[in-house]
Amino acid sequence: MLPIKSKYKIGKRLGPVFEQLQTQKFALSEARARKPRGRGGSDYGRQLLEKQRVRFTYGLAERQLSNYATKASTQADPSLALHRALESRADSAVYRAGFASTRRAARQAVSHGHITVNGRRVTTPSLALRKGDVIAIREGSRTSPLFAGLAAQEDVRSVPQWLAVDLGLLRAEVVGESALSESGLDYPTVFEFYSR
Repeated sequence: MLPIKSKYKIGKRLGPVFEQLQTQKFALSEARARKPRGRGGSDYGRQLLEKQRVRFTYGLAERQLSNYATKASTQADPSLALHRALESRADSAVYRAGFASTRRAARQAVSHGHITVNGRRVTTPSLALRKGDVIAIREGSRTSPLFAGLAAQEDVRSVPQWLAVDLGLLRAEVVGESALSESGLDYPTVFEFYSR
């Protein structure tokens, strides 16, 4: 993952794509700062913004998103295929399960080897998970300050239906596939951008 210098600047341009910017304070400053523009944006500008929104939401490099979009464009429903490919990544599933507070923290937890998939330690955040896969916190990492309070913590974030999470055991199972309605992203616009 590339280092991101100014999340606030990116957030002002793309919206609250980072977890730190999903606050009421940011929404109020965003509303105050919005000025009506004299002319409408171009199609290219709209496509670029949506592509960047997807990219920064999932923390992907340009090449990674391009590869996901190319592979998904061959499917019957490209938008659904792209959404499922992005949501089934190991780092995204760890974040959705509530094992990490942000996607970046989930990515770091996976790449540092704190996560197991089906009992095997993984260090690849882009690992594609399938139905039936079990994600868990590694035994040696459960006493770490990163995960020590998870078992006692109330569930703050809603867990999607395609994951069955047991915070007491610090494990989650993939029981289905992600639905496109859970996303607030406009995937057809991303395909328009890459079809140029």
